[in-house]
This record gives sequence, structure tokens and C-alpha cells, in this order.
Amino acid sequence: MASSRTTFTIDDDLADRARQLGINISAAARQGVADAVRAALARSDRQAYLQRPERPDPFWSDAEAWGEE
Repeated sequence: MASSRTTFTIDDDLADRARQLGINISAAARQGVADAVRAALARSDRQAYLQRPERPDPFWSDAEAWGEE
């Protein structure tokens, strides 16, 4: 997977504490961004579903009946 280089600002005390605890700040930032993207996509999908919920479609009931013959 290709990577993009980016920079961000983090509080000095937090960065120091992370280093003291052996936390890889880059890996933690990647995971945080990935989690935020997944959460945003889930919210977006849910919002789209709420705007256009599924409705019963008689076509599928008929199509299922074809398999029983």
C-alpha cells in the first residue's frame, strides 16, 4: 500500500509520555486516522440508509418462488 507523508501537531507532554511508554506515535496516529475514517463511513452509510431505507420489493418474492418449482 502506498503511503503519504504528513505532519501533525501534538502536545509536547503527550508526545513525551508516549515516548516514555514506548508508543510508536506514527503507528498510533495511523490507527487513529483509520478508526476515524471507519467511523465516518459508518455514519455516512447509516445516514444514507435513513434517507432511503429498504422497502419490500415484490419482485424478489416472485424471484424466490421460481427456485421452488
